[in-house]
Amino acid sequence: MTKGETMNSGKVPVNVLKRSVLRQLKNKRSEIANSAGLGADCAVFAPFSKGQMVTCVQEGVVELQCENDLAEAEREDLSVMPMRRIFQKCANNLATAGAEPVAAELVIFLPESVEEPELKALMSEAEGIAAELNIQIIGGQTRVSSAVRQPLATVTGYGIRKTGAVQMDVRKKLAGQDIIITKWIGLEGTADLAARNQEELLTRYPAYLVEEAAAFDRYYSILPEAATAVKSGGCTMHDISEGGVFAALWEMAEGAGVGLTIDMKKLPLRQETVEVCEFCNVNPYELRSGGSLIIASPEGTAVVEALAAEGIPAVIVGRFTDSNERLILNEDEVRYMDRPQRDEIYKETE
Repeated sequence: MTKGETMNSGKVPVNVLKRSVLRQLKNKRSEIANSAGLGADCAVFAPFSKGQMVTCVQEGVVELQCENDLAEAEREDLSVMPMRRIFQKCANNLATAGAEPVAAELVIFLPESVEEPELKALMSEAEGIAAELNIQIIGGQTRVSSAVRQPLATVTGYGIRKTGAVQMDVRKKLAGQDIIITKWIGLEGTADLAARNQEELLTRYPAYLVEEAAAFDRYYSILPEAATAVKSGGCTMHDISEGGVFAALWEMAEGAGVGLTIDMKKLPLRQETVEVCEFCNVNPYELRSGGSLIIASPEGTAVVEALAAEGIPAVIVGRFTDSNERLILNEDEVRYMDRPQRDEIYKETE
């Protein structure tokens, strides 16, 4: 298969698998005895006696790196994301469970219009972010299908939680615990909106503000704050993603069967998010917020101080309660929190 050729439905050819998939995978970890590969469909973990295996799955429509008609169509769809973000979401989820991410399996479905260089670029991107996160890609599948319009990826992540680590179980009773939010809400959605509307935003705002907003992806990892929270003890965590901070808070309270009270004025927002959301007419409190973590702790002040010592901004925004009421305080106004709504990012396409 030469450059410019598209692929037929079915498994990718063996020569493509070898040179554009398997050869891209270089990161190795001692926890993995053998990875899956050509003629080997299973990966083998090395024995470990102290710890628990934690797993999660993250899927996404994948952004291509090569410029073509498909890539142009992708830019019109805000559900599309870079491969690195799918891996980071998976790693973030493992970290909120108190686990160290160690391995991942990657499944990619490709449309027939995709060419081999684009597959190679996807795998190189996947390996790059996996290496940054010190995750070994241990296997998966790569398949072409005429039923697929855009590349789809599923990452199954595996982490190890050490014996004695705090059980990060959102189902446990959280009543009476402080609610802490790290960094700022709306980071992920702000970056997406700024990149998509860059030219229009520049007609109202200075270039430095628009460029800074578009670069918020650099804050996307919550692994440092999750590790600090684990060391602080007694914490339960939940990453803020689709649906924004209101959806994440609702999910935590609903999962634990408790209520909550939030001071809306304390929810941390970057000015860039305020400006971009106002321009795009979206609600920052219901906007993708990857990069921000909710931590529940009976010792909120101590956790905030521990995070500050690591250079991580964090603030106590409220408390979980033993009632069924989920209240948002905004100065003299008190209102009930609604059930999670569709993420505000999709208003851009309506």
